Amino acid sequence: MKIIGIKAVGLPRFKEQIEIGFTARQRVYEKDRLSLYELFGNLYQNPTSVIIGTNASGKTSVLKLINFVFDMMNSEPVNHIDNRDILGNTENAVITTWFYSQECIFKLETSISYKDGRYIIEAEKLFRKSKGVARTREEILEFDESMLVLRRDNDDPYLSDDVSIMVAWIKKQNDSLIFEHIHHDVDGRALLLCEEIPDELLSFLDPNVEELSFKTINGIKSAHLRLKGEKEVYINDYRELYKYLSSGTVKGIAVFAKAMEILRLGGYMIIDGIEHDLDRSVVTTLIRFFMDVKINRNGSALIFSTYCPELLDEYDRNDCIYITYNQGGIKLKRLDAIWKRKDIKKSDAYQSGLLGDTVPSYEKYMHLKRMMTEYTS
Repeated sequence: MKIIGIKAVGLPRFKEQIEIGFTARQRVYEKDRLSLYELFGNLYQNPTSVIIGTNASGKTSVLKLINFVFDMMNSEPVNHIDNRDILGNTENAVITTWFYSQECIFKLETSISYKDGRYIIEAEKLFRKSKGVARTREEILEFDESMLVLRRDNDDPYLSDDVSIMVAWIKKQNDSLIFEHIHHDVDGRALLLCEEIPDELLSFLDPNVEELSFKTINGIKSAHLRLKGEKEVYINDYRELYKYLSSGTVKGIAVFAKAMEILRLGGYMIIDGIEHDLDRSVVTTLIRFFMDVKINRNGSALIFSTYCPELLDEYDRNDCIYITYNQGGIKLKRLDAIWKRKDIKKSDAYQSGLLGDTVPSYEKYMHLKRMMTEYTS
């Protein structure tokens, strides 16, 4: 299953409807095919999607929405999903998800409300059409009632009122979403979940590490670590890892180990604050691996948030870059819809405010400066 796009209306945190797509919207040239993944015809999946914005602009909220939709699509009960708080106390949120599976395009419409302290799926429809019907990118998202294949009936005693009808579709088609969410505060506990770490990865992240392996004895998993010129140590508590490894190395191992699995399976990897604890060169390496069709053979996708504008210069295309703004509510804009110029670097355009409210205002800066001057005098 590949997600084409998500649209949400009625979420309290967002100023207006929010829409994010994971396929190429700009024209695809021959050189672009070296990094894009062809779904069918003229529909290509972007290997990475970037969400960038200033502090408190809504980056994490956008990722929470994506995570919520992915969990819901995989039949997780809404009231059990970690990111359900993105719904707020909504009276009526409508989430539309387009996806591609089994040589067909699907559209899922889900209406959710908050009643008596819990969320309820009030109505839901699943539409389907053959990929051959869509001749343009616009037609891919268009459906009519004749394409309806499944409708929610809350009188069904076998379907909980907070579980999507996707549960029936997944069971029949045996096709679900594969995704992994990496939090910015990932720590050594993630390493103890790893089975094997390639020597090449260790050498790339920390050349002083000669060996890092894991063994489970009497139900307890321990790490065996050897640094150059030192004896091997045995670690049972993840906090002990930080005596020998930097936080960047620990996070880097966890992220790349998960990325290897996602790239093998053709899934999605979601990272909030990708640059947290990681060197920029490590981050760009991860991005480039997802953009390399020789490595990313199965249509995997990396979706991440960042506050580092220099990462935007890794991209030739603009249709995979989204900017968040928060002015009385979160707004999301795709870069190719607001920026056409090619004579200015994306990072320079972002840092200079040419893309909108992407830098702190001068007025706010002066207020802060006066306060700091008075405080320290």
